[in-house]
Amino acid sequence: MTLREDLSAAGFLALGEFEPDSEDSLPDLGAGKTAKALLLIGSTGPSLWHAFSSSDEFSDGNPHPLDRYTKRELSRIAASHGGAPLFPFEGPPYYPFQQWALKCGGFSQSPLGVLAHHDFGPWTGFRAAFLSPQPIARPDQNTTAGPCETCLDKPCLSACPVKAISVETGYNVPACKAHLETGDDITCWSGCLARHACPFGSHHKPHPDTARFHMESFVGLAR
Repeated sequence: MTLREDLSAAGFLALGEFEPDSEDSLPDLGAGKTAKALLLIGSTGPSLWHAFSSSDEFSDGNPHPLDRYTKRELSRIAASHGGAPLFPFEGPPYYPFQQWALKCGGFSQSPLGVLAHHDFGPWTGFRAAFLSPQPIARPDQNTTAGPCETCLDKPCLSACPVKAISVETGYNVPACKAHLETGDDITCWSGCLARHACPFGSHHKPHPDTARFHMESFVGLAR
């Protein structure tokens, strides 16, 4: 299988590649080798949920099932294609995945705190980065800017029922969390309404079960 086919079968995709420089502070690859390519791996839409929800990690009752599934699958895929994986949920050090995404192109900073992609909207999750002493996939360089700077209406700003999103102050995590904790039947538990209001990448929205899973994880982490 090609790298892209291997990633797709496990619910992931390659988001872009760039050549790191000294500012990226990447670990040595061993044997005197340094990373000449960083391939950003992510997920969007329902694909990851379909693969993850049938995995052993999903049903074993242990903590952090998605992180464990991600690490198992992407470590295997990276090794079979000559890459060394880094994960956003391991640290310190915690690596600057958002900065790396901006280097790949196609992304812009959104008022929601997440990056928005010109194709995927705000529905991209960053799952890993593959390091290699030579180019891995060499996708076409994405020179398209992300959508937020040219989005004049910004419907995401008015969609939040507790006004937790603002251009001036960013994302008010305590206000969002407090609203979610008022009851498990409010609409937000099926997915952030501000995200759903974004006009970009609407066909990449996750399955409602995925949204619920991530909302429960978010509230647990924010406690």
